[in-house]
Order: sequence, then C-alpha cells, then structure tokens
Amino acid sequence: MEVVIVPDAKAGGAVIAEAMAGLLRRKPDALLGVATGSTPLPVYQALVATVRAGAVDAGRARICQLDEYVGLPAGHPESYRSVVLREVVEPLGLTEASFMGPDGSADDVPAACQEYDRALAAAGGVDLQLLGIGTDGHIGFNEPCSSLASRTRIKTLTEQTRVDNARFFDGDIDQVPHHVITQGIGTILEARHVVLLATGEGKAEAVAQTVEGPVAAVVPASALQLHPHATVVVDEAAASRLKLADYFRHTFASKPAWQGL
Repeated sequence: MEVVIVPDAKAGGAVIAEAMAGLLRRKPDALLGVATGSTPLPVYQALVATVRAGAVDAGRARICQLDEYVGLPAGHPESYRSVVLREVVEPLGLTEASFMGPDGSADDVPAACQEYDRALAAAGGVDLQLLGIGTDGHIGFNEPCSSLASRTRIKTLTEQTRVDNARFFDGDIDQVPHHVITQGIGTILEARHVVLLATGEGKAEAVAQTVEGPVAAVVPASALQLHPHATVVVDEAAASRLKLADYFRHTFASKPAWQGL
C-alpha cells in the first residue's frame, strides 16, 4: 500500500486526477469507478479541467458507480446515479451510455446486486476505483464487520453514516434511506488500481487504522492492505495520526516521476 501525504484536498484531487488522466492516455476506454460525497469533488474538478484544457481525451472513458441508495424515486437529485451524472459524467462531456450502476429502485434488489457484479465483469473489470472512507473505516457502504470477501449486496446503514449523510438531505436524517446497494469488499478488491482519498482530521483515526492497523473486518478499509496496487492519498490533517508519516513522505518524494501512482 502506497501512502501519499499532500498539503490539502485540492492537491490530493490533482494527484489523483493526473493518475486518471495517465490511465486514459494509456487506455482511452478505461472503466473508472467513482465515489460520491464531498471528498472526491476536487478529483472530478481537476480531471474536468485537464480534459477541457486538451491535456487528455476522455471521450471513450466509461464510468461506474460504487453504490446506490435503495428506494429513492427515479431521478431523485440525491440518488447516487443523479449525483454521478451531475458531478462526473456530464462535466466530462460523456453521455449516459458511458455510465453503469446498480438499480436501487429494482423490485428484486438482491437480483439487481448480482446483475451489477456480472455487468462489471462483462465490462472487463474496473481499471481504477476511487474510494472515500467513513469515520468508522467503511468503504463504499461496507460498514464495520462486513465480510472481506463480500460481493455487491444490500446493506443497512449505521446511524452514524445516516447522520454523516444528512447534510445532503437538508440536514434531515429522516430523509436519508436506511438501505443501500454497495459493491462488496471482494468486488472492490477486483479493481486493478484502488485509490482512497481522505481529508480532514475527522478521518485521521480511520486512516491510521486502515494503513497501520491489522486487517480486520471491524475496519473494512483495512482490506486494502491485501490489494497489489492500492494508493491512499491523505491531506496533512487526515495523516495526523500516522506513526510512519515521515517515512511515507520520504518514499513519495523519492519516487521516480515515470512511476506515477
């Protein structure tokens, strides 16, 4: 696992966006897995700026969803499909034909979960999966004690996650759904490159447990230690509890420029 410590969220977004741009230069039809929430916005803003500057062509890129609320009406502005279309697909100049995600309004949700796993495999697999991390160490919506071998499935959100997400629903927790479809940890680990971005002191303990703690289901993100190409990008605040922070800074500063993330 590589840990990259950056000054702030904007710098983290730029580092990850350049990795995505480099991937698209090598593989123009790469499948990019995206996350929602406020943390990854600097990534998308930087990638869009790179595309609009003509530094990379994203016209053949494909985008896939990490998770989706269950039960929100089709077209609800806070469904993750709507968020991804609004924040990633449309700004990159792509169409819905380039986008894939699970159906959170399906009559048979378990079948929709299995179908999404099959669709990802049929698409050739995810080339780069971007992740955020919850204050409790969750990735996607794989809450603490999720199976490290789990597949895409329906999950019940913890009260803390619903509290954290209420800000997207006018601060009203009663509007936040109780259930989601999420890629499982086993599904996430099948991506060729997994990149986790964390910013702010509130994520510091989760980052420390993910990077320096044991691999344990109680900290789902710790499963990334098992991935052959996992990158954790954190700002100084989120890195504040890392015991090996100086080592991580040294190794990244000494890294050959050609190697990338």
